Parts: sequence; C-alpha cells; structure tokens
Amino acid sequence: MPAVGSILVRHRVAALWTGVALTLVLGLVAAGAMNAFVLSRWEAPGSESVRAEEVLARDFATGNANLILLVTARDGTVDDPDVAAAGAALTRELDANPQIGDVWSYWSQERDPTMRGRDGRQAVVLAWVTGDATTTREHIRETLLPDFTRTSEGRTPGAIDVAVAGSEAVSAQVSEQAARDFVRAELLIVPLMLLLLVVLYRRVRLALLTLGIGLFAVITTLAALRLLTGLVEISTFAANITLVMGIGLGVDYSLFLIARFREELTGGATVPDAVLTMLRTAGRTVVVSGLTVATSLAALLALPYPFLRSFGYAGVFVVLSALLGALVLLPAALAVLGHRALSRAPRPAARPATGFWHRAGSAVMRRPLLFSLVGLLIAGTLAAPAAGLRIGLPDDRVLPPTASTRQTYDALRAAFATEANDAVHLIAPDGRDTSPAAVERYAAALSTVPGVAQVNSTAGVFAEGQRVRPAIRAERLVSADGVRLEAVPTREVLAGIDVPGFLDRIRAVPTPFGDDLLVGGYPAELTDFRAALADRVPLVGLLILGITFLLLTVATRSLLLPLKATVLNLLSLATMFGALVFVFQNGAFADVLGFTPIGTLDPAFPILMFCVAYGLSMDYEVFLLSRIVERYRATGDNRRAVLEGLERSAPLVTAAAAILAVSFALYATGEVMYLQMIGVGTALAILVDATIIRTVLVPALMTLAGPANWWFPFRRRSTAEATPDAVAARADADATMHRRTDVHDGADPATHRPVPVSGRCDDY
Repeated sequence: MPAVGSILVRHRVAALWTGVALTLVLGLVAAGAMNAFVLSRWEAPGSESVRAEEVLARDFATGNANLILLVTARDGTVDDPDVAAAGAALTRELDANPQIGDVWSYWSQERDPTMRGRDGRQAVVLAWVTGDATTTREHIRETLLPDFTRTSEGRTPGAIDVAVAGSEAVSAQVSEQAARDFVRAELLIVPLMLLLLVVLYRRVRLALLTLGIGLFAVITTLAALRLLTGLVEISTFAANITLVMGIGLGVDYSLFLIARFREELTGGATVPDAVLTMLRTAGRTVVVSGLTVATSLAALLALPYPFLRSFGYAGVFVVLSALLGALVLLPAALAVLGHRALSRAPRPAARPATGFWHRAGSAVMRRPLLFSLVGLLIAGTLAAPAAGLRIGLPDDRVLPPTASTRQTYDALRAAFATEANDAVHLIAPDGRDTSPAAVERYAAALSTVPGVAQVNSTAGVFAEGQRVRPAIRAERLVSADGVRLEAVPTREVLAGIDVPGFLDRIRAVPTPFGDDLLVGGYPAELTDFRAALADRVPLVGLLILGITFLLLTVATRSLLLPLKATVLNLLSLATMFGALVFVFQNGAFADVLGFTPIGTLDPAFPILMFCVAYGLSMDYEVFLLSRIVERYRATGDNRRAVLEGLERSAPLVTAAAAILAVSFALYATGEVMYLQMIGVGTALAILVDATIIRTVLVPALMTLAGPANWWFPFRRRSTAEATPDAVAARADADATMHRRTDVHDGADPATHRPVPVSGRCDDY
C-alpha cells in the first residue's frame, strides 16, 4: 500500500485524468448493459417441472397458460349467442398472433365450467405465449396488453369487455413499474445523500468525491457485467444490487478513508504522509472488508438459478470496483485537495474523558453483562418474527391496486372458484399403458384428491371420482408418443401455503405410467423451485460464514473475534428478516405503506437484501475491529483498545449508517412491494447494526471476553504487547515520528519518507 500510495502522490494529476478517461470509456460500455441483461422466471433448471414444460412444448405444442383474457359480457351471460360469438372470435384473433403457441377458451373447450365465473357473466381465454422471459414480456407489454384491453369506457364496440392478466403480463407490469419507482427513488436519494455528506464533511468537494467513487463503482460493474453477458446469462436483478451496493460501498469506503486522512492532517502530518498513512491503515482495512464481502458473495454462484447467480457476479464486481475507486482514485484526489479537505469550521475536539463516545463506551464497559443482555433482548425481539418466514412465489398483489393486471386478478379472485390457468399437467411421454381403461382409472383417482376441482383426460372429464362429461378436445391431450392429463386446482388450495403438500398428494396417486410420469404446471414449478432453493441455501450459508471466518481470522489473528463478528452479523440480518416477516408477510403497517400482504415472501428480493445488508454490516464490523486491533497492538490493553477503538470508529460508523438508512428509506415510497421491502428492511438492518450491534454488543462482549479476544494458536506477542515499558517506548517513538514528518531521506525527496528517530519504524 505505501508503494502504491507513493506512486499516486507523485503522479496524482495523471492518475485522476486516467480515472476520468477510464470512467468515460466504461460508461460507453455500461450504456448498453440493461439491453444485454435478461429477465428470469421462477423455475429450477433441470427439475421435473421444467422437463415437463419442455415435453409439453415439443410433443403437445402447448405449455403453461401464461396469458389470460378475462371476458365479461356487457349484457346477459357468456352463453348468450352474441357473447359466445364474440368470445369465439376473440379466441381466433388471439390464436392468429405469431408468438402465441396455443389458445383455448371457455367456448373452444365446449363450455368447460372451470373456465366460467360463478354468476355466468365472465369467462376466460387462456394462451401460451412462446419465447424466453425477456421476449415474452416485451411482446405482452408492447402488443398484447394494449391490443386486447377492451372496455366499454374506452368506447370499444361489441358485446364484451376484455381485460388482460396472466403470470407474464404481471411480470411485465412489475418490471415496468419497478423501473419507474427505482429511478424516482434514485433521483431523490442522490441529492439527499449529497446534502447529508456536505453536512458531515462541511466540504462540497469531498461530498461530490464520495458520490463519485460510488458512481464509478456502479459504472465499472455494469460495464463488467455487460462484457460477462457474452459468456453467461445475467439477470436484470444484477442491476438492482449494482446500484444499491455500488453507492453504499462507495460511501462507506470513502468516509473511512477520508476520516483517516483528515485525522492525520489534523495531527500535523504533511499531505503525502497523510495519504501514505491513510492507505497503510484505513486502506488495509478497506481491502480486508472488501475481499471478505466479495469472496462471501461469490458463494451465491453455487445457487441453481441464473438470476440468483447474477447477484454473485454483481456483488463481486461491485466490491472490486469500489475498492479500485477508493484505493486509487480517492487517494489521488485527496493528494490534490490537500488541506482543502479539512472542514471549513472544524468542531472543537472533545477531551478524551468528556467525549460522547467515551462516556457511552465507558458506561457499556462498566456493566458489560447488563448491556449484553439488553442488546441481545432488543435484537432478539426484532428478529423473532423471522422464525415464521414462509417462502412463496409472488403474484399480482406486489403491484398497486391501480395496475390493470392487478385489477383483472382481483376480478378473477372474486368470480372464479377454480384456476384453469394453473392446471397441473401429468404427462406420460413414452406412451406406456395409455389404454382408455387405465387412463379412466387414473383420472378418477386423481379427481378425488382434495383441492382438485376437475381432471381432463382422453377418457373423459372427472370430478369427485366420477366421469361427469365426455372428453373435451381429446386431441390436445395426445401426442405421437404419449398422453397427458390436466388436474385443475381450486383457488383455495393454491391460495394456501401447502402447495407442496397438494403436489405430494397428487404424486401419491398410483399411476399406470410408472416412473416416467412427469408432473408440471405452476404448482409443480413452485414446489420444485422451493425444494431446490432449500437444498442449496444451507450450503451457500456455510460457504459465506466459513469464508468470512477464515478471512477475519487472518486479518485479526484471533479466533474469538471472527466468531463474534459472524454471530453478530447473523443477528443483524435476522432483525432485517424479522421486519420483512412482520411487515410484508404478516401485513403490519400495510395501510400506511400501501401494499397488500399475501402471507408469503418472494425469495429473490430477500436474498438481494441479504447481499446488501451483509456487505454493509461486514464493512461496519471490519471498520470497528480494525481500530480496536490497531489500538491493542499499540497498547496491549484490551479494555483501553476497545474503548479507544470505539471512540475513533463509532462516529464514522454512525454517520455512514445514518446517511445510508435515510437514503434506503426512500425506496419505501415506491408502489411495488419489492422496493418497499428494500427500503424498510435494509434501513432497519443498517440502523440496528450501527447502534445495537456495533456500539453496544461489540464492546460489551469484548469486555466480557477480556484476554480471550486475542487468543490464537502459536500467536507471538508483538513488542507493543509485551510490557508497559515497551508500550510507552512505542508511544514516544510515534510522537517523535510525527514531529519529524518534514524530514526526508536524500535518495528521493518526492517520496516524503520520514527518517526514523527512535523505536520501531517498520510500520512507517
């Protein structure tokens, strides 16, 4: 770090212009990143439900119904001749669209009762829109939604009103609304963050520089991800973590480095020496923190979903980009600013015995057991709701009630008792024993499963174990090599949380098709998705905790400190998940925030928030520990090291947390529940981490542990740790060194290296 610092100081102007040029070039590359990213679906690659979807498309020329047209008769019922004719014509019109792979409706399915509303005024047209998630949603948003939304208020002629819904239509509107909310939030966050940084620094240039480092991290990461799209699939979710973590890490790293630079200048160091000391001390801490976060987030690459692996790619790149900006561009800029980086009106320094953090730390350390219990009680209370976490897939209710697809689904929930669009597909792809008698027995047995409203098969339509109708368009259920059945679920069973149990009951029915039976459809995709996620999340969690523990052990040369840091990080994240469950799953403050709770949480955004909150909490932990370790190596006194480390780092951690928490809270003003989750959950996690965790539990627990904090196998005591006399000698050497920072060796005056006067000088 000193060698890099010497080069940056000597060539500071060239380094800054190189950074500006690099940012412009990377900006051109990053400009097309969003177009290179893809949208993702909630499916587990290689699972049974995905194989079933592939067989449906290949052998049966159909698929899961991802588009719904809700048809409402303006007068009469859907069975009236003019309404039926309009419904049939609508079915043919939709079928003529080149991206529609299959269409079936109440009228083409011989007036299937599961596709008709309770009062007879409404019926549905279902379709399978082909293509990947990106092309499908783009086509729905730009073509199908505007073309097939027809209402009497819009003066559309005819006997029917038509509204558009379906999983892909909802996803299209969620993406569109979330993008608007995200941009609006960022437009509020950037100036607010700038204002708070100006108040903190009392220097506009430093505030702009701090934001500039964050923006550099964002631009560099987007450019790297854009290039990576040539090798792997990158989800649009990567842009979210890039924006959120890029700004957050840029602010954290810059605050920590600038604070140390100003501290050195205030202590009498020259500008070059201040830069070198900043990099040697705070710079090393930033490196440790960044590498810990980056390598831990890389563990997300072990997850089986492309969109979750995208979090890993983005997390690694954004940390490395923030490190590059903070350790190269920032020191060069500070070398140019020099003493202009100091506050215009510096606050009078509080005497050590009277400063707020000295008094607060002393109070905590006088009664460490009491404060430990109180802190754990508060954090545990906030985290307790996380025990009731229920994972499910999102539905239309993440949208505001004004969204058109949300309104259509509200009408579907009110009018229909069944969900024909979410039928369970049971496929025998190899043609094994598909005789009418075998199919009839199997269909009859399936229809008795609780939650199954109707089973469509080549042997007829079955309900409650009885054949109620002849087969409906049996040709749709047969391929050249196999046969399939459709089990139409009730809305009640899919609205519950035991969808996996529903699938287990279906799979438990003896089948004539043997082990080759494939179970697909939305309920199966939900079950497979949750199962695959549950299988991999423990492994990823262990990787993250193991990597964190190992790197912190190397950095601190202690076993207890990394263990404590890991446990407290988990506690901090638990409080965030507790808030998510209490507010967004269970519905607390739903009226205030303006969202509709559905009783489960979508796993994607909590995992995104885990990445963000974990990265920021690790920063705060490393920042605090680094100062404590630094003071312990200088004094050999655990109590003094903890108190002085808290005094020097707590103001910085608190300021960073306050700025980021206020900024994240603005996401709660969005209309999509995802962004509200990011705002509330992350803001709470940051505040709890910077207050209860870092400034109460850390000093209290380290006081209780005493010398055990520093135990490490084969640890060799440094000179400073050996005796009080050595500690005093080192302090005298430090003081002398600071007084002689204006002396240079004769070899290279540009390096501004101080000549050692007494004591150990290897750290200088």
